[in-house]
Amino acid sequence: MTENPYPSQDPNYGQQGVPPHPNYGYPAPPPQGYMTPPDNNLVWAILATVLCCLPLGIVSIVKATRVNSLWSQGQFDAARKAAEDAKKFALWCIPAGLVFAVLYVILMMSAFSATAGM
Repeated sequence: MTENPYPSQDPNYGQQGVPPHPNYGYPAPPPQGYMTPPDNNLVWAILATVLCCLPLGIVSIVKATRVNSLWSQGQFDAARKAAEDAKKFALWCIPAGLVFAVLYVILMMSAFSATAGM
């Protein structure tokens, strides 16, 4: 037998009578309870970005877009964590957006009262 010129390739590849590795070239199958990828919450992330708070919404979009790629790479726990983080940041956008809106209204009212008093 000659030396394998491709060390990353299965050394028994192509030999007669040797079955190929069951997961060669593919990620490991998902463990029990992980049969479907988690919801990536991308819709909520986009809505939170547009309607509420831009900085936290961008973080939420980035986390949401990583879910499917992590799942397809076989990183199931990381995909679930990214989905949870995307949802968490999208939910944090709502109070942050409300705080910014209230501060804006207060600032505009004070600016209007300062110019009206002149």
